[in-house]
Amino acid sequence: MLALMLVAATTSWLCPLVTAQPLCRTRTLRTGKVFPVKEKIQGDRLYFSSGKTHLIKHPCNKNLALYLGRQIFLTKDNFESSLIPFSIPSSMQVGTPEVTSAHFAGSVLLLVVNQKVYVYDYEANFWTASTGIEHPVSHVSGDNCCYSGNSFCMDISNSVFAYLHGDQISQANIYFSDSRGYRFQKYAQERRAELVGTLGGIFSFHSLSQVGLLLVDQQMAMFSYSDHPLNRSFGLPFDYDRTLDILIAPGQKGILIFWFQKNLLVSRNSGQLVESVQVREGQRILYNSILKANITIHSVTANENELAVLTRENNLYYGSLGIQSSSLIKFADQNIWSQEAVLMFTDVGMLEILTPLPDMIFPAFDFQKCLLNIQALLMDPQLQAGICKVELLQGEFENKMYTIDMNSQLELTALMIPRPGTLPVPLVMVSNPHSLGLQAVIYEDGYTYNGDTKHRLNISLKQQHHWGRADPNFTSSIKRPTISTITLDIANKEISCVDLKPLTALISVGCDLEKKIVIQNELSACHHGVLDPVALQDNYSYIIEREAYDPNFQGQQAEEDLEVYYPYEKLGCPLLAYYDTPWKPVVELWREGKFQEVVEAEYVLLEMNGLFTYTYSLTAGTAGCSAQPQNWTTITEMAGDTAFFSWDRENYMSCHDPDYHEPLRWPDVPYQILGGPTENKVVFDQRNGIYIFFISIVDPSYSYCHLETTFSVYVYGAFPLSIFPPITIVLLTVATLLSVWLAYMIPQLLHMEQGLEVSGFWARLYQRCRSSCACLWGRC
Repeated sequence: MLALMLVAATTSWLCPLVTAQPLCRTRTLRTGKVFPVKEKIQGDRLYFSSGKTHLIKHPCNKNLALYLGRQIFLTKDNFESSLIPFSIPSSMQVGTPEVTSAHFAGSVLLLVVNQKVYVYDYEANFWTASTGIEHPVSHVSGDNCCYSGNSFCMDISNSVFAYLHGDQISQANIYFSDSRGYRFQKYAQERRAELVGTLGGIFSFHSLSQVGLLLVDQQMAMFSYSDHPLNRSFGLPFDYDRTLDILIAPGQKGILIFWFQKNLLVSRNSGQLVESVQVREGQRILYNSILKANITIHSVTANENELAVLTRENNLYYGSLGIQSSSLIKFADQNIWSQEAVLMFTDVGMLEILTPLPDMIFPAFDFQKCLLNIQALLMDPQLQAGICKVELLQGEFENKMYTIDMNSQLELTALMIPRPGTLPVPLVMVSNPHSLGLQAVIYEDGYTYNGDTKHRLNISLKQQHHWGRADPNFTSSIKRPTISTITLDIANKEISCVDLKPLTALISVGCDLEKKIVIQNELSACHHGVLDPVALQDNYSYIIEREAYDPNFQGQQAEEDLEVYYPYEKLGCPLLAYYDTPWKPVVELWREGKFQEVVEAEYVLLEMNGLFTYTYSLTAGTAGCSAQPQNWTTITEMAGDTAFFSWDRENYMSCHDPDYHEPLRWPDVPYQILGGPTENKVVFDQRNGIYIFFISIVDPSYSYCHLETTFSVYVYGAFPLSIFPPITIVLLTVATLLSVWLAYMIPQLLHMEQGLEVSGFWARLYQRCRSSCACLWGRC
């Protein structure tokens, strides 16, 4: 019995060691190695200059990643096969193949090799060197937007900066590319010459619609921003006693992660506030910062909502990138670290420790993967992770992109089902409050089949300017399109809510591409029989007299007549307008094939063939201008030879704007802006014919879109111009009438007594004249 008791006691003491679950399941990926083959690596083998290991995952293509270490590997299948170390062709002549920075820009990979930028198109297997960079650079930075098919999103992925880390900020050579790094140009930012310190980095903070410069001075760092209203101040300073690696979390939320071997910092608002990451055990804070935890960080990785840290002490830390303070918890110590190991998230709550393994026979490296299920690990009661208080959080807007144009509003809804007996608090946050304002209402919306209460959340979004609750010094410029991310999360959410992701959507405060303008054409020339639609479709052409048009749009007569072919397929039948009645078009706004409203905003017209036989009913003075108004001549002079039709919302200045200080020197010039606060109209000259007009909405407060179109008008009712001056016509008319009167009156007078006397007088006068003439000729 004693022996049995001893055996039982020994078994119970050994059981925790035998049944202890490892943090992860290890497997080795080895492919394509059947027969020994001596395969040489083509080109110059690349290596990472830093002593650390990094892994860069493409945020939009989850299988695409770049491993940076003593060897560099590019994978298209998430390291599920053996790989040969990455190399660059010898023809590129890079010299020392040392990589200092890398970035995925859409469908290409950018590498800084030996202080130059190279572009690798991994789909076409094509290398090229970037152009436009004239000075050494060490880093490239950018972001990726994963909402495919959106032009605005493509602009985010195409934007890249290149710079030399550590340059004096006032003299730093910074380059910018909007072509995914193929072509760069010098980047200039106002007031940069006034900044003090060295350049720690430059980043496009799309979620804040700002460019941020990281200034480093006297072991402190802070961000300087490019545009109003943040360009008037700096972000809060934070410690920078060592060079920090900066990781931008995917998803355009403005989350930045700063780290070096002894510290870890996080910012949730694009660097405006940078704070330390805490270490927790349950609800208890063990350390207020990683610096106090006395650990050595080896690898850091993050996805949209999660953060993981691997240390040289064989520790693994995990945390959530919530909208409140970030903290990490420590998993059990196990032998998981190696010099070449690196962390990467493969999915929500799924983490891998990746280690390349060299092969003594083959040049291709194998890969060891150790997969961790975070949700399963958090079930360990020793971690005191707590129970998630929310069972469901969902919304139809999750991972979608929306557009809010000027004077527009967006309505979003979400559903929350809390765990029974709990009352979690939902939090809604926008990354760019200077541009996008919100209002949220929550209410009970029935029960589930299990009796749980459903809570409905209604979120209203529109431009911050239009809420009327923010100071003008807080809001961004209304003329500039911006971006913001909206995030719905739970306040003080437990770390165990791994699968309960925050709901996010990307909001573009800018042009709604579904909008267009249409000219109302209820009174057409074809409808009233003035023009024949069949004839218009049969290669119809018309002649513009040389004295009526100017091909240079300067109001000067041309040298010859112009034949114009009428584009019926594009313009349809022209509108009908009477020449002697002031006229303006009725402009309609349509969206997705549906009528929205009649446009009352300011717009301009220009006849596309150079016709100048029309003017305007108002002048600068009668339109009430306080400044000299713009016109097509001044706009064309500013645009140069770029375009004749370049008057739009970008360059329009209203003469009624108190901030427009151009003196009113010529109040009698025609006022060429229609719509808006005036009743200005077009006045046609005495000429019949077709006018093809270009119309552009120039009011900068109506829409971010360049709302433009063309339409045609047929002007009728004008009599042909006379070839004689008016005074000549009057004299001829008077002479004709006098002749008719005399032809009638003279015969009547001859039959009267006065007529006989007059007739006798003329007869006697005739006889005398005849006698006088005969004497003159010698006959008297």
